[in-house]
Parts: sequence; C-alpha cells; structure tokens
Amino acid sequence: MDSLIPFFDPIRGVTMPALIIKIFLAVFFGGLIGLERGHKHRAAGSRTYMIVCLGAALTMILSHYETYIMRNLWEEIAKMLGKQVDVSRYSAKVISGIGFLGAGTIIVTGRQEIKGLTTAAGLWASACMGLAIGSGYYECAILGFLLILLTTIVFEKISSWVISNARNMDLYVEFEKIENLGEIINTFKEMNIQIFDVDIQREKQSNGVTIGAVISSRLPKKETHSNVMSRISKFDFVTVVDEI
Repeated sequence: MDSLIPFFDPIRGVTMPALIIKIFLAVFFGGLIGLERGHKHRAAGSRTYMIVCLGAALTMILSHYETYIMRNLWEEIAKMLGKQVDVSRYSAKVISGIGFLGAGTIIVTGRQEIKGLTTAAGLWASACMGLAIGSGYYECAILGFLLILLTTIVFEKISSWVISNARNMDLYVEFEKIENLGEIINTFKEMNIQIFDVDIQREKQSNGVTIGAVISSRLPKKETHSNVMSRISKFDFVTVVDEI
C-alpha cells in the first residue's frame, strides 16, 4: 500500500532516527492532551498521559523490532521452529490493559453524578494514538491528536453552552434540615419552575448527617440556570448548590 505522505517514509522503519522521533512525538502529543485534563484538576494529568502514550508507542516499537529480528537476523531459526510474529497481540494487550487504568479515574459522587469518563476515554484514545505513532502511521497519529484536542476543548465549550441554555435542569442542593426543602421548593414555584422529581439523600459525615436533594425541573423560557442557582444559594441554610 502506498504511503499517504511519502515525507514520513524514511522514519517509519526500525532505525535510530525513527525511534527518537516516535518517542518524542508520543511524549509531546500525550503531554499536550494531558495538559488540558491537568488544568481542570482531573485524576490523570499531563504526566499520566505522557506515560500512557509513550508506553503504547514503545509496545509497537518492540513489536516492529521483533518482526525485524524474526525476518532478518533469526530468519532461519524461526523457520526451523515454525515461529511467526503476530504484531496484533501487542496492541491488543495495550487496549485491554488501559481499561484498568481508565477505570481508576471514574468515580460516582453522592450527587448521583459520574465523573472521570472523559479522562478515562482520553487515556484510552492516547494509548491508541501511541500505538499509531509506534507503528509509524504518523498521518493517523497527527489526525487523531488534533481530533482529541478538538473534542476535549472545543466541543466541551459547545456542550457547556447547550446545557446552560437548556430548559431542563438537575440541581443538587445540600441543606441543614429536612424542613428547609419546603422553602427551596416554594422558591421554585415562585419562579414558575416545574418540578419533575425530588430525590432526597442522607449521608453520614464526621460532623453529622448531611442532607441533600437532587431536584429535576423544567425552567420557563426566560429563566436562566445561573439565576436559579443564585436564588437558592442565598438561603443561609444551604451549604452546597451545584448543577449536575
């Protein structure tokens, strides 16, 4: 199969320049993607992404080197023993193994909110990008890198804008006493907000019992999410207000 970009052909094989460029690209691309996650104080930052991408790239480099050895230096021995190199087994182990690392970044909060999915998906995508770099498929790696950045930065802003302008709203509120919930609901009614569901949660903490509620509602056309949160946060008995 002809190369998409012939410029990369000299650095695709098992050579020292190719090795240096592959390792550098894996660290550089993985680090840039990790910077965005680290900036938001996620469980996996730039160092984690660097190591994941570098490890995946080294795995594919090792796979290519084994293929080179078996087809050149050890060709006769390989024929005598009937050994064949399966390049795919290395990448398959990376893809399955990275799942354990990604699972460690996913948490379920007491607010019925799942966090860490984007970070876990980013680690998995970075590992795939590292495999592409290690195999010498630079076109795929560069395109994947750009799309990962586009997804984590640009699309997230679009998603936040869509959520903030949506009429449906899920609000998590923590307050001191169960009686305070009535005042919160009355405030919603005063703002002409339709309430679909109220899920009350109690959690034991070191300083006592924390009472929280997830309120699912639908806002009027001219009402904003920020205004609702501002109104609820003005109550002295409210300790936490967060949209989920």
